[in-house]
Amino acid sequence: MPLSLNELQEQIRVTFGAKDAQRGADGTFMWFMQEVGELATALRAGSQEEKTLEFADVLAWLATLANIAGVNLEEAMQRKYGRGCPGCGKNPCECGFKEKP
Repeated sequence: MPLSLNELQEQIRVTFGAKDAQRGADGTFMWFMQEVGELATALRAGSQEEKTLEFADVLAWLATLANIAGVNLEEAMQRKYGRGCPGCGKNPCECGFKEKP
């Protein structure tokens, strides 16, 4: 069953919230960065299953960081990307290839 970002964030909070609070933002950020590194490795040479699981880990640790920081990911995404590209305001984006985003 698919999860919304709110549901994912709540599931992470219920499952790991006590540990996350003890670890704090700095310790959690280090775990997040480790998972980003594992995702980078999987993208370069991993199987589809490894890529899938590493994406899940990165998203879970991002949700953990958001919980610690008091940020609602669903609201943040809606606010920044809900109307299209935050740069040009279009959907799809019309920014030049070398421009951010």
